[in-house]
Amino acid sequence: MGNYGWGPGYMGSGYMGYGFGWVFMILIWILIIVAVAAVVRWIFTSSSSSSHSLPPPSRKTALDILQERYAKGEIDREEFLERKRDLEG
Repeated sequence: MGNYGWGPGYMGSGYMGYGFGWVFMILIWILIIVAVAAVVRWIFTSSSSSSHSLPPPSRKTALDILQERYAKGEIDREEFLERKRDLEG
């Protein structure tokens, strides 16, 4: 009797046979690689975005702070001018 069905000697190229098995294996590996790359990218972008969410450190000079206090009305003109002279000289 001949081998007419699915058996160890069958080398057909059916959908689930040997013909397409390697295609599915490649697709699975591509999906795994893409998933790993997406997770790595997500980790790096989430860690870098959290560092960017903090406000930058203040680079104000003493004169800037003095001008802000004067503008807010915390000190009067005389005190502003006196402290400004102290800072400049």
